[in-house]
Amino acid sequence: MNTIDLLNNHRSVRRYQSRPVPQDVLNRILECGSRASNTGNMQIYSIIVTDQPDDIAALSKLHYGQGATAPLFLTVCVDVNRYHHWCRLRGCDEPYDNYLWLMSGTVDASLAAQNICVAAEAEGLGFCYLGTVMYNTRAIAELLDLPKGVVPVVTLSMGYPDEQPAQSERLPLEGIVHHGRYHHYTDDDINEIHRIREEFPFNQEMVRVNKTENLAQIFTQIRYPKKDNVAISQALLEFVEQAGMMNNE
Repeated sequence: MNTIDLLNNHRSVRRYQSRPVPQDVLNRILECGSRASNTGNMQIYSIIVTDQPDDIAALSKLHYGQGATAPLFLTVCVDVNRYHHWCRLRGCDEPYDNYLWLMSGTVDASLAAQNICVAAEAEGLGFCYLGTVMYNTRAIAELLDLPKGVVPVVTLSMGYPDEQPAQSERLPLEGIVHHGRYHHYTDDDINEIHRIREEFPFNQEMVRVNKTENLAQIFTQIRYPKKDNVAISQALLEFVEQAGMMNNE
């Protein structure tokens, strides 16, 4: 399968076979991650491999049970701790403990994670991105023994698939691509762009089961309501500050 087909056929896998991922396969995947583009070739990220059953169970619990059957978790983190250690050894100051490098490291970590994902699928593995890494950041950091200057941003459950899930719907390109300048959407634009999602059978069933009026209410009232967003945002900001990544002096 060529790269274009590989990317266009992506599916999130949530059930895995029990067999482990061989170390040589994992090494090839991680090497691909390390080759991702990054800011200044500084690689302000680290990858925590979790492959022991007890640790997998504990980490899955922090992700609300997701990935419970996976033989492998990869947690990709912003990491200025390692760079600052090098700076100290070379007689330099430590200038990366601030919002700029939190954002730069988040981009770098995400690029590395995407390379890992593409490589994993090329090796016959499946994976699922767990957005809940942002929900329990402090507890995840404690479980993984992350030092100051290290913030988890991407978690992947991974393994050999034990299911063949249907492919999720996506917005059409005209809904996300702008040429030259930002296209300001009309009501008709929005209705047409989201039509494929609202007519997708799984989403229609979600609306029916949850007794909502439309798909937007599933997101705003059930999946990601504002009160949860505010509480999670506050906890995440507090952790990031304590992790030493918001120094404005």
